[in-house]
Amino acid sequence: MNTNLEHYRIFYYAGKYGSITQAAEELSISQPAVSQALKQLEHTLGTALFIRTAKGVRFTAEGEMLYSYVARGYEYIQNGEEKLMQMLNLSTGEIRIGASDMSLQYYLLPYLEQFHEKYPKIKITVSNATTPETLVNLQEGKIDFGLVTAPFHMRKDLRSQEVRKLQDIFVAGSRFAPLQGEKLSYEELLSLPLILLEDNTSTRRYTDEFLREQGVVIRPEFELATSDMLVQFARKNLGIACVVSDFAQEYMDSGELFELEFDRRIPQRSMYMIVDRHNPVSLAAKNLLQMLHVKLI
Repeated sequence: MNTNLEHYRIFYYAGKYGSITQAAEELSISQPAVSQALKQLEHTLGTALFIRTAKGVRFTAEGEMLYSYVARGYEYIQNGEEKLMQMLNLSTGEIRIGASDMSLQYYLLPYLEQFHEKYPKIKITVSNATTPETLVNLQEGKIDFGLVTAPFHMRKDLRSQEVRKLQDIFVAGSRFAPLQGEKLSYEELLSLPLILLEDNTSTRRYTDEFLREQGVVIRPEFELATSDMLVQFARKNLGIACVVSDFAQEYMDSGELFELEFDRRIPQRSMYMIVDRHNPVSLAAKNLLQMLHVKLI
């Protein structure tokens, strides 16, 4: 396209108002400048676009056809600028987050509540997924940032920041009361019914690896999808559950569950906020990360 886009802008306003005078006022330029731009556009295109009348201008057939396209394009640009301003002012926009039940419930949810109160028109989409799934979603640009739990593979294109510590524990209900207060070895788990997360989770991999270091390879009686379900199964005395302590704390405080004690505690691990340095993060997401005191952008 060899035509000056500014000429199309002037053409749009002259056609919109049917007046060179009004177009000049709208654009804050002189009437001769409008007339000259229209003449140059007609010369470039090789056809007359307007018929000059005593009352202003009206389209030729060619001008009317061209205006139908130019008007749509120009109005799309105006709408785009308006939407962009709304995004910059955080009056519209979207945040896409990848997070597990645990990271939502015990870290992110209070911040999302604060953010939503401050910016109610920002759409927040949360993809509830395991750490491996969140890493894939981040790499594919499906989310702005993710919350994951160690261990995970730290690719070179990722940036991460630790946001809190996690403590894995074994808990049980009244059926296993004789074990309460006893100092156990991890080998004793081999004779007990165990309830663990499915083996495609970072939590399960971490637990399995720690127990292997103690010379113990476990075969759980139940493998479940969520930590909440682990706790519920333990409350029903279906076995001994390995969970992050946050999930069981309420029931331990009430005495319904208790923590099994071992000669060595499972080492703490961490929850991390991660972004992909190659994928742009929305302005709304940047503001949420600032609220979280995360400095990855």
